[in-house]
Amino acid sequence: MRRVWAPRGQRPIAPGHHRYEWLYVTAFVSPATGETIWYVSDGVSKPLFQALLDAFASEAGAGENRIILLVLDNAGWHTEPGLVVPDGIRLVHLPPYTPELQPAECLWELVDEPVVNNHFDTIEELQTVVENRCVALSENQAATKAVTGFHWWPKIPETA
Repeated sequence: MRRVWAPRGQRPIAPGHHRYEWLYVTAFVSPATGETIWYVSDGVSKPLFQALLDAFASEAGAGENRIILLVLDNAGWHTEPGLVVPDGIRLVHLPPYTPELQPAECLWELVDEPVVNNHFDTIEELQTVVENRCVALSENQAATKAVTGFHWWPKIPETA
């Protein structure tokens, strides 16, 4: 990084290039059961979130017979203006600056485990490792329930 001259009141024009590629993991988790549905993408936006919300509603069976309360933070792409909420989904937004109340926030340390202190030559290699980890966590509901099932979270009654 170094300074670049520019006329007063104007942004400097300097050659540059993107140095990073990004990978985003979206998780929908039921803290009471540990059931998790994962999506991996290369960006975030309201149209993408709309597609993820539709896919989640379909995969989770949301509708007239299954109502799902979805707890979200206040990220710009999670907000409702222009967002069409699928049938069977009810959005509940957390107060600002309270990520500790979001059960899905606890999943990231589990997802990160196989990538910490590792180098990947390509984003595709990283994506493969992350996708495999998400599949493994989907099959291990006890692990996700252990980190997302806060003591104050509503419990599912035991059936005899």
